[in-house]
Amino acid sequence: MIHSTAIIDKSAEIDRDVEIGPYVVIGKNTKIKDGTRIGSHSVVECAEIGKNCRIFSSAFIGTAPQDLKYKGEPTKLILGDNCIVRECVTLNRGSAATNITQIGSDCLFMAYSHVGHDCVIGSNVILANAATCGGHVSIGDFSIISALVAIHQFSRVGKYVMLSGGAMATLDIPHFCTAQGDRAKLFGLNIIGLKRHGFTDLQIKEIKAAYKTFFMSGLTVAEALSKIETTNPSKEVKDFADFIKESKRGVTRPALTDTNSLE
Repeated sequence: MIHSTAIIDKSAEIDRDVEIGPYVVIGKNTKIKDGTRIGSHSVVECAEIGKNCRIFSSAFIGTAPQDLKYKGEPTKLILGDNCIVRECVTLNRGSAATNITQIGSDCLFMAYSHVGHDCVIGSNVILANAATCGGHVSIGDFSIISALVAIHQFSRVGKYVMLSGGAMATLDIPHFCTAQGDRAKLFGLNIIGLKRHGFTDLQIKEIKAAYKTFFMSGLTVAEALSKIETTNPSKEVKDFADFIKESKRGVTRPALTDTNSLE
């Protein structure tokens, strides 16, 4: 059902089973798939919206990047299936640098959260209230970004990460870790999250060992990588090591007061 007060650009492609509420504006170059519902006063433009998404009132999706270099180039935002976008969320489309902001499926964006231009957000990611991602940020699958967190542009957050409320993340946060503070520091592994997602005791033990090798052994990054490569690492450990190896901004380190003993 499309409300009579909605304004829809002629170029928009809208599947039959889509609900569009009062005073919604659907702009140019927009595709909306089956089962999606869009609440009143929202704006969607230059975006591809997946199936069965729930977009609440006054959300802004696919709007222009907040980037002074952007000059109206044709870019877009892709939002996967089954996402929930709460009130006053802003999800900006890409800039000319990459042309796209990419968001996976089954994500939750709580009220006032923001995803900047050219971000790559995985699936099953949660951004709590007023969490903010600067341009070109990437976040891995199953990570939780708590309320009032700010992630610096070009920073990477790994998968299965827990960023605690109010954290200011300026460097990369490796897979499986918990981080908090301004500027954010590591506080061990996201053990609870890993267990909830079915990681075995052996998998967690191997990840713990890798964490200790990188951050608690006194080795350089190169030395730690070399040591791990000789241990026939599991997929999880290899992912952890590769994330650190590929870092360009630098990797967040543990706090000196880290109370997570990883025993």
